[in-house]
Amino acid sequence: MEPKIVDARGMACPLPVINTKKVLEAMSEGAVTTIVDNEAAKENILTLAKGMGLDVEIRQDEGEYHLLITKRGGQPLVETNAAGSSVVFVPSSEFGRGSDELGKILMRSFMVTLVESETPPQSLLFVNSGIYLTCEGSPVLDHLLTLAEQGVKILSCGTCLDYFKLKDKLAVGQVSNMYTIYEEMNNAAKVISL
Repeated sequence: MEPKIVDARGMACPLPVINTKKVLEAMSEGAVTTIVDNEAAKENILTLAKGMGLDVEIRQDEGEYHLLITKRGGQPLVETNAAGSSVVFVPSSEFGRGSDELGKILMRSFMVTLVESETPPQSLLFVNSGIYLTCEGSPVLDHLLTLAEQGVKILSCGTCLDYFKLKDKLAVGQVSNMYTIYEEMNNAAKVISL
């Protein structure tokens, strides 16, 4: 049986992920080839497939990526967070509003607290200027690396990294997309927004 094709070339985030997931959810088994034309979309589709426990083969062809995703009968579709889990949504490089200087001090303090916590969050979701915290030169990079070693997912919005021209400066975690960020929030028992 020929794989179904999802042509996501030229689509903005998170449409390649959403369209691929819809096709995968509609089938009990089989294969899907998603075609994308940029690295971020390729990584986002790869993350989706791995999170669903599916096999992926990637072929690069003249600036395009062809991701062949194979679903066998009975494979899980969605990786959900453990019961009682929380995620932390970080939309800014400072904690709170008011003084930027104080906000930076509070953010460092918060990250230290997370490292020392007996119940760290399932994931940390960085968007807008929050992505500066996951990049080279971040004042909390050591703390985030420690959290990543503890198994905390560190996800940074790919659109935000592109906007601030920081994609090549990402130093911890992985590039993500709004669909995955929403799924992390939706599947969590609790969302903490800074």
